[in-house]
Amino acid sequence: MRGMRPAGKTGTRVAGIEITHPERVLYAESGITKLALASFYERIAPLLLPHVENRPLAVVRCPTGAGGECFFQKHGRETFPGAVGSVEVEEKNGKDRYISIDSKAGLVALVQMGVLELHPWGSRNDRLEQPDRMFFDLDPAPDVPWERVAEAARTLRTVLERLDLESFLKTTGGKGLHVVVPLARRHGWEEVKAFSRAVAEELASADPKRYLATASKAQRKGRIFIDYLRNGRGATAVAAYSTRARPGAPVSTPVDWSELERGLRPDSYDVGNLEARLRKRRRDPWESFFRTSQTLGARAKGRLGL
Repeated sequence: MRGMRPAGKTGTRVAGIEITHPERVLYAESGITKLALASFYERIAPLLLPHVENRPLAVVRCPTGAGGECFFQKHGRETFPGAVGSVEVEEKNGKDRYISIDSKAGLVALVQMGVLELHPWGSRNDRLEQPDRMFFDLDPAPDVPWERVAEAARTLRTVLERLDLESFLKTTGGKGLHVVVPLARRHGWEEVKAFSRAVAEELASADPKRYLATASKAQRKGRIFIDYLRNGRGATAVAAYSTRARPGAPVSTPVDWSELERGLRPDSYDVGNLEARLRKRRRDPWESFFRTSQTLGARAKGRLGL
């Protein structure tokens, strides 16, 4: 495979990073090893890196694989590989260092650390207080059929269009969908969170039998939670092209809106089939994402009562 060369009996190097225990199986159902996952990340780095580089990162580490013990981590440590950097973030009780990467080697080094999920902030290191994206996580109750999740995504897109905002769609690799709105870095966290909450509440008010804008488990049955809480400072959402620590090695995958009509599922794409999809499509469905500069305008705020 490209970018790999033997490194003696102790491991294999990928993107300059030594992968120890390369034969360790991280996804039992798929037989995907640590080496195979590192190589996968090395190959898709051009697509994945723009979504995670130079941002505070929270990661899900599963040292023995997706079927073993996993834990969430956000603070950087001096013991991390050199390719894994950090950024200083102001917290309630003072400053701390958060994980941050800026290279393909950094991605692969995270795999070496047992990372199976990447959850970036919605802002970049140089302007932590001005997010450049707004997230909506469509989180269905277990009894909600998939067709209604797809319908919710289309409805949300229409609402956002009426607010003069273009949105982008991706699978989560879990059970729902993410609708993501790129933003110019002109708004603060509270402003973005308030706007996203108002959007979620508008959907819930218009169709309360299908949607809700609160995280109440007691009220969730038969409904889809329009989760806007990922727009708060310090909140994260799984990155586009990140794997998930779930059976089958699913990948959170950017998709065209038209794909909702063709049997798309939240776990449609995984480490085993994503690259075939990319070769077939020959373009990134989100190719205009980083060129889309839009703001939360006065007219849109007025329509939401803000």
